[in-house]
Amino acid sequence: MKLKTVKSLLNTETIFEASDEKDELEVKNACGADLMSDVLAFSNEKTLLLTGLTNPQVVRTAEMIGIQVIIFVRGKEPQIETISLANQLNIFLYSTDKPLFEACGLLYKNGIGPEEMNYIETFK
Repeated sequence: MKLKTVKSLLNTETIFEASDEKDELEVKNACGADLMSDVLAFSNEKTLLLTGLTNPQVVRTAEMIGIQVIIFVRGKEPQIETISLANQLNIFLYSTDKPLFEACGLLYKNGIGPEEMNYIETFK
């Protein structure tokens, strides 16, 4: 799904966009989490991160995995340090008034799911 479609579905407000080609960015999966250890364990590139956390650690975690887009839920505004770091690392930041559960549900309903992996195998 194109990022412009995601932005429309979630009615996002732009905090920072890393390039003019933003609307053509392809989003394959989504991860909704406030625990960055879960994001590290269950995400990969082309994943969209939805979170209520607004500190710079969110951007650092995204950088480690190769996540290019973070959407803050519940209308949260990130700290200035978070925006600055996203700017340095070319990571897109948006905000939606929707709660995490609803935002994830809307994306899932429209074809964006979690990374395809066998979760049972992960915990064996």
